[in-house]
Amino acid sequence: MITPADASSSPEATPVLTSARTMAETLAGASGGTVRAVLLYGSHLLGAQPDKNSALDFVVVVSDYPAFYQALRDAGELHRSARVMTALARVLPPNVIAFTPGQGSEGIAKCLIVSGEHLLAALGPRPKDHFLLGRLVQKVAVVWGAGSDDATVLEEAVGEARRGVLSWIGPYLDEPFDAEGVGRRILEVCYGGELRPEARDRSSTVFEAQREHFRWYLDTVLRSAAEKDLLVAVPGGYRFAAPLPPSERRRWDRHFRRSKARATARWLKHVVTFDNWLPYVHRKVERRLGITIALTPLERRWPLVFLWPHVFRVFFTRPDREGSA
Repeated sequence: MITPADASSSPEATPVLTSARTMAETLAGASGGTVRAVLLYGSHLLGAQPDKNSALDFVVVVSDYPAFYQALRDAGELHRSARVMTALARVLPPNVIAFTPGQGSEGIAKCLIVSGEHLLAALGPRPKDHFLLGRLVQKVAVVWGAGSDDATVLEEAVGEARRGVLSWIGPYLDEPFDAEGVGRRILEVCYGGELRPEARDRSSTVFEAQREHFRWYLDTVLRSAAEKDLLVAVPGGYRFAAPLPPSERRRWDRHFRRSKARATARWLKHVVTFDNWLPYVHRKVERRLGITIALTPLERRWPLVFLWPHVFRVFFTRPDREGSA
């Protein structure tokens, strides 16, 4: 289940949740009834150093890709071909779009658009990559739902994904481990499975922002595994009752290499699906790394040709700690 702190029914109506619900309602209203649920995740929810220009991070579950994109285009909120967006939705899902109602005057939401079928596959026992799974085992909030059945299915899928974390993080744990140690390792492994324009310790910053969230649900996961005799309680936490075979580590190493390749390939897709992607990425890199990148007119006009020196600089000279650049 989604934690009480995550749930949209939480009595704590923070400005972030209020803003996110308003944005989600606007998106749902422009979707022609195709949005089934909207989840908030990421730096705004966690309070992990967002600024006034940061986008809200949404996972948007839709019932029908063609109808969703056509409805957004008809509402003037999509400036890409609905047919192209639909075709790309089935290639390395999800698509990532910028939702900027009022031409950005009402803020911006970075939306991962995914069907219920694709979401369930991404959170299941054999995901093709960790793009969605790595995000939704973290703290999330359901900020809009079309109905109680949609919310229930969504909560069950997220809950099942969280209950299954030991199946893939187990080979990466040093014994003994406790809930906080498992949560910290989850983020280290998931962040290592993507190329991110952030300081190398970003996973630690994100963990500290949701320490209680991981403690809340991973305590239950570990106790349940001990009751099933999969884990043994020892001083300092738990250990596996039987050593995991080396083949498990090799299997998940292959998975995360494949996941990293798929996540990197998505960057090329984002260029097509995400309006004004270059200014967005430019601001994010400067904010997260604390550096200034001056783009030339040629780099702004033909970024896929001339931007590569900056890309190499960002990924090969990232600071070890945030704010230390």
